[in-house]
Amino acid sequence: MAIGEAGPGSVRLGSQPERLEETMRARLGRECVYVPSCRFGLYVALRHWCPPGGRVLMSPVNDDVMFFVVLAAGLRPVQAPLNPLDASIDVDAVPDETWSSVSAVLTTNLYGNPDPAPRLRERCDALGIPLFEDGAHAIGSRVGDRPVGSWGEASVFSLSKHVGAKAGGMLCLADPGLREAVAETSAGLLTPNRIGSELAYAVRPYAEAAVRGLRLRRAAWAAIRLLGLADREEIRMPLRPDELARAARRAPGLDAHQPWVRVDMHDYRQESGPLRLRRVARKLDRLDDVLDACRAGTELLLSTPWAKPRDAYGIQPLFRVPLFVADRDAAIAALARRGVVVGYLYDPPLDDYAGAEFTDPSPAPEAARWFARHALPVDPLRARTVVEVLERSGARPVEAPGEPPGSGPTPGGLGQSRG
Repeated sequence: MAIGEAGPGSVRLGSQPERLEETMRARLGRECVYVPSCRFGLYVALRHWCPPGGRVLMSPVNDDVMFFVVLAAGLRPVQAPLNPLDASIDVDAVPDETWSSVSAVLTTNLYGNPDPAPRLRERCDALGIPLFEDGAHAIGSRVGDRPVGSWGEASVFSLSKHVGAKAGGMLCLADPGLREAVAETSAGLLTPNRIGSELAYAVRPYAEAAVRGLRLRRAAWAAIRLLGLADREEIRMPLRPDELARAARRAPGLDAHQPWVRVDMHDYRQESGPLRLRRVARKLDRLDDVLDACRAGTELLLSTPWAKPRDAYGIQPLFRVPLFVADRDAAIAALARRGVVVGYLYDPPLDDYAGAEFTDPSPAPEAARWFARHALPVDPLRARTVVEVLERSGARPVEAPGEPPGSGPTPGGLGQSRG
């Protein structure tokens, strides 16, 4: 039977997305539309609410892919000043002239630390502009006694992150009456499901398990680079400004921006087949167990001298916990020797990376630069190993701008006292 056909006892392709949507609807209390990726969902939202030529206030400490999604939608990114402790938008530091010029706001909720959505909601209401929430890192995070994703006109989530499905996303809507129109827009932008891609997705977990079991990560990565299959060599992908300028003249449109938007996920806009949908559903069913384990790890990491806890948020973030060390490269190397890979680094900030040709720079860039340079985002599921490695390597905490010297606990004893 060919992939995409429904046989006896199989789940119809149309029914599985509805089940996924219902699961997220129960979590957020909002109408949800299944999409193949978070970045695709954001593009659909931007196209629906924002006419080309608008300006979007966003965080400069964010994935460059999301920056290129804003450009692909025919919009101008405007970089916001940030809180140095969690890289959330500093509402009070945004100049009045910037507020009066933007046509939308996009949160990041970096690593699951929430942006100040209640205050941003008030600002957007006063200005009559939409608020979009990027919840890729923030399933399970809350702000203002509500889940992240329940404040904006639209919010997007990644099922590749906490859910661990390596595919799928969700576009959630404040107005359920818009569901049909948004779903229609989404369907018109999808590319057809490909059998080869579906089969590759099906065997990927087994291939990754074999690589881990045989300790071949470095060899596998070297082979990928040798074959030219790696999309990026550094933290940020190559900007290629001349090509990007030509693409910008064809915006809005995903096709012209494909080389940038597809990075690290070439099937980001491909219609999901039944194998993919079934795996996403199985992973989503286990999400609460994953989040519980993440909370325990986050609690441990927030108790260490390398953390900058935000008590108002409770035990958050849950996707990655940014620790702050004086020599991040040395800490990354020490963790790598224990098999802990540090990803989700966003250095340099987007305004330093892209320049004034493609974005309005932040009026106060130093906090973003400090955070991007020092944050060490670690998986809370590896918390005990991370604490042990940092203690043994002698990693020193670094003070945040404006932080009183010596205000935190000193390293030592944390890993041993918690097993």
